[in-house]
Amino acid sequence: MPKLPEHLELKRTRVSCKLDAPNDTESVLYSGAYASMGVDNSSLESFFKEFNVVVNRLSEDDIEFDMIGIDAALANAFRRILISEVPTMAFEKVFIAKNTSVVQDEVLAHRLGLIPLRVDPRMFSYKSEKDEPNEKNTIVFGLHAQCNRGEPRRSVKSEELKWLPNGSMFLLEIENKVSSSTTTPRTYTNFKSSQETQPELSENPIHPKHPDITIARIGPGQEIELEAHAVKGVGKEHAKWSPVATAWYRMLPEVVLLQDICDEEAEKLVAKCPANVFDIEDTPTGKKATAPRPRACTLCRECIREEGWDEKIALRRKKDHFIFTVESTGALPPEVLFTEAVKILEDKCERIITELS
Repeated sequence: MPKLPEHLELKRTRVSCKLDAPNDTESVLYSGAYASMGVDNSSLESFFKEFNVVVNRLSEDDIEFDMIGIDAALANAFRRILISEVPTMAFEKVFIAKNTSVVQDEVLAHRLGLIPLRVDPRMFSYKSEKDEPNEKNTIVFGLHAQCNRGEPRRSVKSEELKWLPNGSMFLLEIENKVSSSTTTPRTYTNFKSSQETQPELSENPIHPKHPDITIARIGPGQEIELEAHAVKGVGKEHAKWSPVATAWYRMLPEVVLLQDICDEEAEKLVAKCPANVFDIEDTPTGKKATAPRPRACTLCRECIREEGWDEKIALRRKKDHFIFTVESTGALPPEVLFTEAVKILEDKCERIITELS
């Protein structure tokens, strides 16, 4: 297959980071852009051949991986879906029976809503305004904390939120007053036994991801009693449903030494790089600068800031190589979050193709 001239291939595949601004940032999406030179950039086979995913770091809460062979638009689509369209469970309604702390009811409810819950949202369905709260669409937590007189002030932590598998314990006062004494009093939810409907939750109970989140501070004689009801939602409706603390990407840095940098200049280059990209190796003719850690480059441009250094060093970014970092809030592992984002994008594509056909 024919290849483009070197200077055109560089413009097509690299972002050149000059001292004043980056150049060649645009992507060429038109399949016939280089057709006059015999180069076809629309081949699906070449995409399958070049596309690759490499996981660099994986822990309980975050993942870093490389996506190679995709366009920036697709990389940004994954980022946006992770932030706003992957569903989680979060507290939507808070029923406060007693709150004598200095924290107002609405502030207390807001703080509860931002506490991440360790629960798989795929086990639950969305709840509309018309739906009755039940074990399939609602999770109920109870909280009862008090500070007796004579005791020091204390913090109410998220570990004091207790999951109520059988639903709400608060009664519907209006309906219960109207109903007869023989009728069983109604609560805010209509739950069946969780052991029957969701037996997997018996082995892995639902709980807040972090037990040490401070909900409020209460003093002697103060008390908080409430129920918090969690439902399924997405981040574009409210940030409390966003499953990631952050999801971001950057193009792979490329540091090229255009000429040999030796002796004193090499030592000067190593000293002025804050990211520790450069190193010095001994050669038969003396010391010589190398760039063994280009991934660490933050594009601060300190290495080319002085006059003449931009002729010795070229800072570039690969347009089709992205370093992704995904930090989960704790509802789902980070690797699961990304696979869910891929499924959502796939569903979007299938829906568009169906509507166009």
